Amino acid sequence: MFTPCPTERSKAIADRVEAFVRDVVAPYERDPRNAGHGPTEDLVHELRAKAREAGVMTPHILPDGSHLTQLETAAVLKRSALSPLGPVAVNTMAPDEGNMYLLGKVGTPEQKRRFLDKLVSGEARSAFFMTEPAEDGGAGSDPSMLQTIAVQQGDHWVINGRKMFITGAQGASVGIVMARTGGDDKVQSTMFLVDLPDPAIRIERVLDTIDNSMPGGHALIVIDNLRVPASQVLGEVNEGFRYAQVRLSPARLSHCMRWHGCATRAHEIATDYATRRKAFGKLLIDHEGVGFMLAENLIDLQQAALMIDWCAGVLDGGVLGTTESSMAKVAVSEAVYRVADRCVQVMGGSGVSRDSIVEQVFREVRAFRIYDGPTEVHKWSLAKMIKRTALSGEASHG
Repeated sequence: MFTPCPTERSKAIADRVEAFVRDVVAPYERDPRNAGHGPTEDLVHELRAKAREAGVMTPHILPDGSHLTQLETAAVLKRSALSPLGPVAVNTMAPDEGNMYLLGKVGTPEQKRRFLDKLVSGEARSAFFMTEPAEDGGAGSDPSMLQTIAVQQGDHWVINGRKMFITGAQGASVGIVMARTGGDDKVQSTMFLVDLPDPAIRIERVLDTIDNSMPGGHALIVIDNLRVPASQVLGEVNEGFRYAQVRLSPARLSHCMRWHGCATRAHEIATDYATRRKAFGKLLIDHEGVGFMLAENLIDLQQAALMIDWCAGVLDGGVLGTTESSMAKVAVSEAVYRVADRCVQVMGGSGVSRDSIVEQVFREVRAFRIYDGPTEVHKWSLAKMIKRTALSGEASHG
């Protein structure tokens, strides 16, 4: 269930990626190295070696370094996630996809050579250090609550703080650390590029979370007197919040693309089950209670695909897309969760067993309703926009 590829080049890439994920990656889903806090480094390297051999490594970034349009990227990333391991294998996963996008937009030529190139090649992974522990009063959905502090000392910055839910920190080679800078009268932030591992960045523990598709899991981090050269400031000092928006709108949408692919795969598996399994004298799909759930899946998947493509078109038009990406994030995350939930229900006991990938897809998309902004935060943001628009209209007509 995919909308048509917008260009011939995106169709060719998407078709190659889909064939690779279905034929090569999917059999690894039961590999014992794919468990716990995500696929092991050994499994990641093995999958990526096969992706290079098949010519599908980092498929959304072309050999000349240019990026597919967002609409083309949507066609490719949906296919890459027909297995939860697919984005890991072909290097379209979070947080690397978003970090590569940001580095490509903001990084200096030297920063791209040093940090971006090895991410694009799939030789290295990265982590984005923004979210902080709630018990510290730190930043989560509200980045203005940032507690991690960076202080300039000569030609270096010294950073101290704690970070929470940092995806992929364990095993990452590149980090982007967001820290508070500037005066106390106004909360400002700056992004810093760091080489990992670094003794000043300590993993307290890797959290046990509902999802497990991302290498390295999600870690609680302590940053203790981390020294970063001024040359490794990403972009300009005190512009971290602006750059976060540059990254977050496309990254939100990329999440939508990937989980749409996973939900599509779950629907395929549930449909296959319902058209083979019999109960009460007929196939499950012939019982309206089951057949209607699969019909509703088709509707949700198509609506979600159209929402993704609509938002992608907005971003391709050069708009920041904060409002549109919030709308897409809410609509798609809720839709694919309904799809995954129905797939579990259709399959009964098999749906809650780890013998099927449907169980994992359900867990992953449940987490997606929180990651990159909970549904309720996006709705609150949209409500504020509605109020501003309405009141400004009243003023202009007053």
